[in-house]
Amino acid sequence: MLAWLKQDPGWVNEILHWQWVSFAARLALTSSYLLGGMTKLLNFSAAIAEQERFGLRPGWLCAALTILIEFGGSGLVLSGYAVWLGAGALGCLTAVAMFKADNFWTKSGQERVTQANTFFEHLGLIGGFVLIAFIYAH
Repeated sequence: MLAWLKQDPGWVNEILHWQWVSFAARLALTSSYLLGGMTKLLNFSAAIAEQERFGLRPGWLCAALTILIEFGGSGLVLSGYAVWLGAGALGCLTAVAMFKADNFWTKSGQERVTQANTFFEHLGLIGGFVLIAFIYAH
């Protein structure tokens, strides 16, 4: 009955092989990190305060490393070279952020719901980084 769902339609396969589609997907995956890195770079004192608010010290070093990972990891993912390294770095950064900033298990009410949603969105990003690393490794 649903046999047609078991194989990729030719037109989908064609679209997935358009050269710009892969780049656009990688740009979408890294867009929040590029924006975050730029925002932190343009207001470094706020970036330091954010790191310290989540207990990451020294704040200046954590902020600088975060900016480096956001730009460097995104650059690697976008370049198509050492994608595994860029995706891994962004995935690890996201995991740290999840457990430091999105700790929904310590919240209650609407804040718990909001933080849980953000936590699992970040988990989805990590899954995307694993998939993109897998694709470029094979």
